[in-house]
Order: sequence, then structure tokens, then C-alpha cells
Amino acid sequence: MAVVVRADGVANGPSDTRSEWQLTTAETSLRGLRLTFATRQSTSTPVGTAAGSTPSLGRWPPPVPTSVGAMTSFWSQEIAAPGVARPALSTDRDADVCIVGGGYTGLWSAYELLRAEPSLEIVILEAETIGFGASGRNGGWVLGAIAGDREWWARRSGRAAVAAQDAAIRETVGHVGQVIEHEHIECDFVHGGTLRVAETALERTRLQDGIAYARSWGAGTADSVLLGADELRERMRIPSAIAATFSPHCARVQPAKLAGGLAQAVERRGASVYERSRVTAIAPGEVRTESAAVRARHVIRATEAYTARLPGLRRRLLPMRSSMIITAPLDEATWTAIGWEGAETLGDARHVYIYAQRTVDGRIAIGGRGKPYRYGSDTEGEGEADPAVAAELRARLCELFPVLADVRIDATWQGVLGVTRPWRPTVSFDPATGLAWAGGYVGEGVAAANLAARTLTDLILQRRTALTKLPWIAPLERDWEPEPLRWIGVNAVYESLRRADIAERRTGRASPFALPAKLLGITH
Repeated sequence: MAVVVRADGVANGPSDTRSEWQLTTAETSLRGLRLTFATRQSTSTPVGTAAGSTPSLGRWPPPVPTSVGAMTSFWSQEIAAPGVARPALSTDRDADVCIVGGGYTGLWSAYELLRAEPSLEIVILEAETIGFGASGRNGGWVLGAIAGDREWWARRSGRAAVAAQDAAIRETVGHVGQVIEHEHIECDFVHGGTLRVAETALERTRLQDGIAYARSWGAGTADSVLLGADELRERMRIPSAIAATFSPHCARVQPAKLAGGLAQAVERRGASVYERSRVTAIAPGEVRTESAAVRARHVIRATEAYTARLPGLRRRLLPMRSSMIITAPLDEATWTAIGWEGAETLGDARHVYIYAQRTVDGRIAIGGRGKPYRYGSDTEGEGEADPAVAAELRARLCELFPVLADVRIDATWQGVLGVTRPWRPTVSFDPATGLAWAGGYVGEGVAAANLAARTLTDLILQRRTALTKLPWIAPLERDWEPEPLRWIGVNAVYESLRRADIAERRTGRASPFALPAKLLGITH
């Protein structure tokens, strides 16, 4: 039984005590767009959107400090503690397990291994600071879903295994909540579910088809339901929405707080965490940084999009760029107009989709993939979002909630996430070499990283469990194409998705522009 949390973040029920744990478009015009932003003020002063208000003007996009490695998003800025830093690895040492990467996959792996075997000596090496990558910048969705092609997994492992994997990721949301409660991690966790809204009849049909498809793979009637406009209005008031799906299998978190809390939890259990320790080479039994090495029987590579920086792995995962903006705190009258009292996460049914959450201090954070890929698998550019992408996100926010026409934007940011060539995450372990890897979550990694970590734990400890039979355990069968094919292909596919959205809003019919993404297995 999962921990129950009210919308205000207060625990409201018992946890299981049986065991410790059982652009919207590229053609959006910026001309005439009213940009009313101000420099960031204290969150203790809510900002309303009442007619006639005159927000002060400021720099567009609003700045996000980037002088400190961890401060690459609003989330990280919220928890930044100047002068507090973990040491870098300066001398050689031995360990049972060395984990490369201080994001969710690495931290959860350390946590689950130490929970199973407290005597293990575990070392985590992070090139920047804990949560520097996607783990500290994402939309904060603990989503009970895994991106990927079910048909491919079924051909490999059978339909029953795919259904088991779907069930496992749905259950992971509750497991994450239990850990957060047990470890007293303050990360604004609310298990409120998720809404995905349709604004056209075509999008409503797309949502209906998605529900039917999930049920054909074993999902139950309570796992996802279709809401009519009136039912949606009871939860959230979006004037353009005509329907929505609701799934209970999602929770909201402040992602950087979760990463920081996990790091403290693994340190309390005995793990050694080193920051500013960039790994230069990984080999069976040894991991090298610029100044020292760790000798370990098992090595877990948990580097997600930054895998592209490692020697010989530049084409293994593609660094996909995603951007976010966050509003100033909204006043009570604005929230009354919007609703959203259940703190559900929010998405839409467009091909170039958005993801959003209501924060604990009354803001709205919204993200999307406006300029998804830079030539050569470039992973640089953390910090402020591209101004055009940020403007598109703001415009989309105001489409969904017209009451926010004059809202102030307090910060924008961007960063990369990891995508495999088959567009599905992978968990892999070679007992002969002791090398393990997990990642490629395609932006749905907050919950999936925990399931991957528990799977790696069972594989490394040689335990035969239901998790070690899941179909995503496999070697990665192919790399991305060399440049310029990689750049051309990725950007062409995303441009076709943007054009599909434009055409579908104009005609009300499914657009052939969406076919390339479907043929490549690119999922919502």
C-alpha cells in the first residue's frame, strides 16, 4: 500500500509495514507577443494576474545563475547551499561497486544495493554536482510508464513479460513514495495522478485509442480513464479542453530536492559520494578519473545523456534537449479560476507535447522540446532556455490558461536527457566483466530509474526475481548514425511532428507528417 499524501504535501495514511519496502510549433509568431516578465522576487509575495495589473518588465528570458555547477535550473537554485560541497576523488581506492553518475539511476542503485546488502562498499563518482543533469532539471513527474515499443519487447520476451513490466513501473510510483516517507526526504511529493488533455476531436480519439491499446496489454479499467469536459472541469479548468485521460500512476516532486535527499540517504547508509570527479575511462574492474582511480568488482554506468562524453560511446545515447519555464507564485484568485487542487501533473495530446506541474509554492512549471538536438551530440548549454523556445512555452501556457495572459516568468532553463537509437530504455549487466548500465529513458526516467536500480540490484546480487525477467534487460543492439545523418534525422522528425500539429489543428484530420515518428517508434 503506497503512502497517501494530500495536495498540501502532508502524509495522510499508513505506509506498508509488512517489510521495510516491498513550440508547440516552429511557426509560432513572436511578433506582437506580449512579454511581461520581471526579475525574480521573493516567493513570499504572490503575483496575481488580475485585469489591470501592471507587472514590471525585466530581462527576457529571466536569468538562471550558472556560476555554480548545480545551479542549472530553478529547482537547483531553490536548494543551492553556497559553500557546501562534497570532495573530489583525490586518491585511489577500492570498492565493491563503483557507480559513474550522481543522478537518479546512480543514486537509486546505491540506495537499493545498500538496502539489500548493507556491508557493500559503494563509491559514486559525479562529474559535476549531485543532480546536475536531467535529474535536477526535469518536470518532476514520477510517472508509472516506460517509453518504448511494446511490440518489440513482446517479440523478444512475450506479451506476459511486457504486461509484467507495465505493472512493475506502475507500482514503482508507490515504492518511491514509501522511500521518500521512510527517509524523510522533503521533495514536495504528492501522489495526485496525471492528466492528459485533448483540445480537438482528433486528440480525444487519440486518447481513447491509447486507453484501448494499454488495456490490450493488461492495464485495468482504473489505470487510465477518459474524462469528459465537465469531469475535467471538476479538477482543472482549461477552456479549450474537451476531454482528458486521468491515470493515478503519477506523483509530483521537486526533482532537485529528490536528488539531494537521495544523496543524503545513501551517505547515511555508508556510500561515498565524490563530486567534481569526471570519469575519463571505464573498464572491467576499474574506473579512472583525471586524478585517481576506483578498483571495483562491479561498475554501473549511470551517465544518461552524458554518455556521449565518454571515450568510444559518443553515439551510444543521443543527448535530447528539453526546456522549461516557471511562473511567479500565483495568487488565490488566479488559482480559484484555474482549479488544479489535486496537484496532478499535466500533459497534452499534441505530437510536440508539453508537461507541467503545480508547485508547492503555487507556481506553474511547464516544459517541452523546442530545439531538441545539437550537432555532434553536444551536451553543453545548460542554463537559460533558448529565448524562442521559452516564448513558445509561455504562449502555450497562456493557451491552456488564458487567465495567465499577464503572468510573470521567474526563470527558464534547459538541459539534455538520454535517448537510445531504438527509442526505448535499457538495463544491462554482464556478470563476466561486472559492467552494468541503465538509461535511455526518453524523458520518463524519474520513476523508471528506480525500477532500473532495483533490477540492477537483483542482477548484481545474482537474485532470480520477477524483476530480472523484465524484457528491458538486454544489450543495446545499435548506436546512432554518424553525423550529419544523426542531426538531419532527429531534427527532420521533430519538424515533421510540428507540421503535423499545425495541419491537424487546421484540418481536424490525422496528418501524414506524424508517420516518420511512428515508423521510428517515437512515442509520446
